[in-house]
Amino acid sequence: MNTPVLSNASPAAPDALRLDDTGLQAARNSLNDGAITPAYGPHRDAIVKLLNDALATELVCVLRYKRHYFTASGVSSPPIADEFLVHANEESAHSDRIARRIVQLGGEPDFSPATLLQRSHADYDESNDLKTMVRVNLIAERVAVETYRQMIALIGDKDPTTRRMLEDILADEEEHADELKDWLEK
Repeated sequence: MNTPVLSNASPAAPDALRLDDTGLQAARNSLNDGAITPAYGPHRDAIVKLLNDALATELVCVLRYKRHYFTASGVSSPPIADEFLVHANEESAHSDRIARRIVQLGGEPDFSPATLLQRSHADYDESNDLKTMVRVNLIAERVAVETYRQMIALIGDKDPTTRRMLEDILADEEEHADELKDWLEK
């Protein structure tokens, strides 16, 4: 089978833009691996570990936001509590996406309640003061933003699908942080 060469290949180095026949042949083997081809190499396990820690973080955030939603009180609490519920639901959707990606990578999502807090980058919180709730959630969102930025940099081009998913989640986390900052300033 001839390997296609991209049309904009430089005449001086046409081999530099050829697909790897060895990689293509390897993709024909190990059909039980689904979308995971040998190109994932040694990085797959490390990426699954990063994703399981992100999953724990998202689950802790869901629990914190839900608690704050149900316990927020005071005259100004209804709109803020409603925002906590919106964030809880969005964090839950993030955890679903992450768990689905872990499975696609041939890993197992770790939902163990026994280790959630140990693996999470964010903290759980039981405060009762509305302003403290907003502040704690803003801190957690800022931690999530930094965590996802670092994960994206670490993954780089090793797994473009995971990187794009993390970039989408990062955009949501940045939006959450901006909303919470606005609530804190009111």
